[in-house]
Amino acid sequence: MQSTFDEHSWLVWLVKVRIFILTLLLAIELAVAEFSPGPLPMRLFLSTILFWYSLSLFYMLLLSFWQEHRIQAVLQVVTDLVLVSLVIHETGGWDSSLNFLYPLVIIVASVLLPRWWAQLVAALAFILYGTVLELTYYGLVPSYCSTHPGLKALQAIIFVNLFAFLAVAYLAGLLTSKLRQVGVQLKDTSGALEDLQALHENIIHSISSGLITTGLDGRITLVNAAAQKLLERAGAELIGHPVHQLFLDSLPHVESPNAHAEVRFDSANNFRKTFRVRVAALTVPDRGELGFVYAFDDLTEVRRLEREVRMQDRLAAVGRLAAAIAHEIRNPLTSIAGSVSMLSGVPDMNEEHRHLLDIVTRESQRLNAIITDFLAYSRTKQYRFTKVDLIQLLEDTLTLIEHRMAAEETGISIQRKFAAQKAVAFADGDKIKQVFWNLCENAVRAMKGGGTLTVTVERLGHDWQVAFADTGTGMTSQQVEKIFEPFQSNFEGGTGLGLAIVYQIVQAHEGKVWARSKPGQGTTFILRLRRQEAEASASDEVPISKAGLASAHQPPLAAAAGGRQHG
Repeated sequence: MQSTFDEHSWLVWLVKVRIFILTLLLAIELAVAEFSPGPLPMRLFLSTILFWYSLSLFYMLLLSFWQEHRIQAVLQVVTDLVLVSLVIHETGGWDSSLNFLYPLVIIVASVLLPRWWAQLVAALAFILYGTVLELTYYGLVPSYCSTHPGLKALQAIIFVNLFAFLAVAYLAGLLTSKLRQVGVQLKDTSGALEDLQALHENIIHSISSGLITTGLDGRITLVNAAAQKLLERAGAELIGHPVHQLFLDSLPHVESPNAHAEVRFDSANNFRKTFRVRVAALTVPDRGELGFVYAFDDLTEVRRLEREVRMQDRLAAVGRLAAAIAHEIRNPLTSIAGSVSMLSGVPDMNEEHRHLLDIVTRESQRLNAIITDFLAYSRTKQYRFTKVDLIQLLEDTLTLIEHRMAAEETGISIQRKFAAQKAVAFADGDKIKQVFWNLCENAVRAMKGGGTLTVTVERLGHDWQVAFADTGTGMTSQQVEKIFEPFQSNFEGGTGLGLAIVYQIVQAHEGKVWARSKPGQGTTFILRLRRQEAEASASDEVPISKAGLASAHQPPLAAAAGGRQHG
């Protein structure tokens, strides 16, 4: 319990106080000598003060490289006692008014050293003070006194100072002991408070939900680790900013009956998230309401899954409807097409009639194409899963797209950003080619005035992520939500089944596909497929029957690119 303070700091403080006292004593003695001359040996006194100054500076230097602070404290106390005795002798001995310096040294000893050292220093001070007076009284050293008391008076002065020194030592030791106990208790209490604060901070930062606290003005005062991760921003970037500026929608109010709401948030990579936010008043007893606490969870994946479930229900209903009506329409359509073909061979038909027959023929062919897509969408298809290289499938698809773009002079360029030379996955290569073709065709249709299609492949955890980013017209949030539903084409002549077929193929591969877009900022389709380690042995082809998306009767790169649903 002795070292409840920083001994180094106290020793530095002692040196500074000593220099201040020495400067004060020097000024007082010089003033006294100037206005009331006495027997003071000025040269000897100045030499003593200058030596004391030098010794103090030496102690300051010693503190910088010698870490034995207890020994340094003893050394300083002892040298201070000796020099105080010398100064008292030079300023008049029993006539000196500087004997108060002894109690100061005793108090310093009680602070820097154990309690018994205060008694020892008091005894040593008594011995030195008595020695100085006795040597001066008997003429063994030069006397600088103005008076000459008797022997009994001298003894009285010595013993009075003895009791004074011992009393100061006792009281200083007692007070220092109490202060040290209080210091220990304060240190323990501070430690417990720091531990409690650290526990509370750890609890707050360990909560899986995002947590933000604000003042009454709505400015953020605390952000836990989960909130920083969800918002993809560091706490230092958020502290002090208004909380309502983070989200696209209004935050709930404490006064509302249901103090929670769903709000949207745009992350740094322009990916829009959905959060469920709950708010409560931050109240402290006896201080009232100090701010607000916002807790929020990420519902992005939940809402995406809900949309997928709804979409699958709608897709299943549409598939059943398509299968029911396709056969009923196709038979009379075939008869109509055959009859029109025979009529076109009549020799005496005029140009107007032939033009009308051409219209009927084209529309019959278009209707037949739609029915073909319906059947491709609703039939159960065979998948042959094997180990394939997605990079090679992409290169085949993009090469065909580039040749077509060059022939048609569309002004569209393709950029490749492949983070790997091979991207091995367990999939049906023909069906995945059809997915790539439909997504590329959809991007091309969105860039009627030219642009850039950027295709990116990167490793993301256990998946390969393939992204198709165009610089087209973009989509609204409502269009994004319905992007993979059938019959949602925004392109002239589209059936709206191309992206629905993409979605079914990806689902059959247990993958994920989604779109990100904003009006006027282009669209990015993102596809994720489970990664197959390149060093794994090739699997045998396994025919699998699943309700998929690609037509079993269409070549892999000839699937219809369905309607562009923007979102």
